[in-house]
Amino acid sequence: MNPLEQMKETLKKQIKQAVIASGMVPETEIPEVILEVPREKEHGDWATNIAMQLTRVARKNPREIAAAIVEKIDQQSAHIREVQIAGPGFINFFMDRSFLIRVLNEIQSAGGKYGRSEARRGAKVNVEFCSANPTGNLHLGHARGSAVGDALSNILDAAGYEVTREYYINDAGNQMNMMALSLEARYLEGLGRDCAFPEDGYRGQEMIDIAQDLIQSEGDRLLSLEREERLAYLKKIGKERLLGKIKSDLKKYRVEFDVWFSELSLYESGAIKDTLNALKEQGYTYEEDGALWLKSTAFGDDKDRVLIKQDGSYTYLTPDIAYHRDKLQRSGRLINIWGADHHGYIPRMKAALAALGYDPDKLDVVITQMVKLYRGGELVKMSKRTGKAVTLEELTEEVGVDATRYFFVMRNPDTHLDFDMDLAVSQSNENPVYYVQYAHARICSVFRQAAEKGMSPSWEESALTRLQSEQELDLMQKLGEFPGEIVTAAEQLAPHRIVRYLYDLATQFHSFYNAQRVITDDEELSRARLALLEGVAQVVRNGLKLVGVHAPERM
Repeated sequence: MNPLEQMKETLKKQIKQAVIASGMVPETEIPEVILEVPREKEHGDWATNIAMQLTRVARKNPREIAAAIVEKIDQQSAHIREVQIAGPGFINFFMDRSFLIRVLNEIQSAGGKYGRSEARRGAKVNVEFCSANPTGNLHLGHARGSAVGDALSNILDAAGYEVTREYYINDAGNQMNMMALSLEARYLEGLGRDCAFPEDGYRGQEMIDIAQDLIQSEGDRLLSLEREERLAYLKKIGKERLLGKIKSDLKKYRVEFDVWFSELSLYESGAIKDTLNALKEQGYTYEEDGALWLKSTAFGDDKDRVLIKQDGSYTYLTPDIAYHRDKLQRSGRLINIWGADHHGYIPRMKAALAALGYDPDKLDVVITQMVKLYRGGELVKMSKRTGKAVTLEELTEEVGVDATRYFFVMRNPDTHLDFDMDLAVSQSNENPVYYVQYAHARICSVFRQAAEKGMSPSWEESALTRLQSEQELDLMQKLGEFPGEIVTAAEQLAPHRIVRYLYDLATQFHSFYNAQRVITDDEELSRARLALLEGVAQVVRNGLKLVGVHAPERM
């Protein structure tokens, strides 16, 4: 537990002990003590509403309860400098913040591991994200989902979870058949043969490119094959090429997966049939109109869902249920990152898991909303290169991986995002990723200046106690909040909290830097301030690493 959390827990215990000592309520009736950081700084470092929570049991006015608590609290043991009762009964605590120098000692000791927690040690979680069909390039929705999923996986890992990052390859079903038909049409077209392009075919440039490569390597050999054999071959080649491109693009985007799970394997292993049998044994399927249905309304879905259609083929839902069953057999908790068009899919999947006997709350779904690109104040709908939708590859080429990932993670995933490409590449304080990265680069510049003067940070207590200004103490407190932010972001599945934290930290650092000289004639103070800056730089590095963004030394 980091020093700030230790201080917080000590204060909570002292508040509870004060309530017990007051004799107002039985110990068993005391609720959990909640401490929050007040919005206004003049209201203290922490505040609690425990007095208002006790009103019903104590049968007293909350301000009277608050006064009794304050009278009994051991302020010295809790490192309290001042206590105030405010409003209807809030208790505001102003802490002796000299303990904050221990935060710098911990950062210096932990280095790149500072912020990591054992809070969820041993808990397994499977995070599935991106999972684009291998039928074309990755686009904006995949780009946002990949950035969010990867950042969330990093944060869960830092909070102590054993994380499996998984990509579900949709390599069975109609979309793959349509991909093969589209590739066949481009192949025939490239050979000068008349052909009708499939009405719902994939018209991306990638199909033309693969077809041209096939003509170069195979010539017209595929024409001699039976059509069924030709389509099977094209499906195999198309999947290999397109999935290979997806993997390559994601690697450049700094996204790696532990598991690439094939939908086709569910058919080959018999997992789908086993899952259907399990649902039947549980009594949650029935036949009607020649189809097999799931009684999903028994678990809160708005209507029952078809599992096997009249023609004997599976619906999209059926292999998906088998897949989620497989994941739950491998991991105790599932997190899916889905696009906005999957919002209605959540209740039916949870219903299916409940029908199989699983706790549906073991599945969490993070929805990523739509992205709109803007350039020069105008909405960008098409790629300048292809005239089609803008791809992940093109976006990162134009604005860079750092800016792309930062912008996609900085907002709550379930909110629409307007991505300003001009802002993303600008070198100004209005660009949030530049603003945070510049804080790190600025600190590195200070260290280069210090090195020229033969000066280095001091972690000695005698030096660090010189850090007494309000801005210095605020910075140390902010640094101390980082481990707690990681745990909260993990529990709330909210990677944007880390980005917001980093922006706030950068703001406090820039404010301090503009108000205080770091390298002064007072060597001891200068070395203490260098230690403070090293702490800021380390936390910026650690935080940016969680969201997949570099911390440059020069800008």
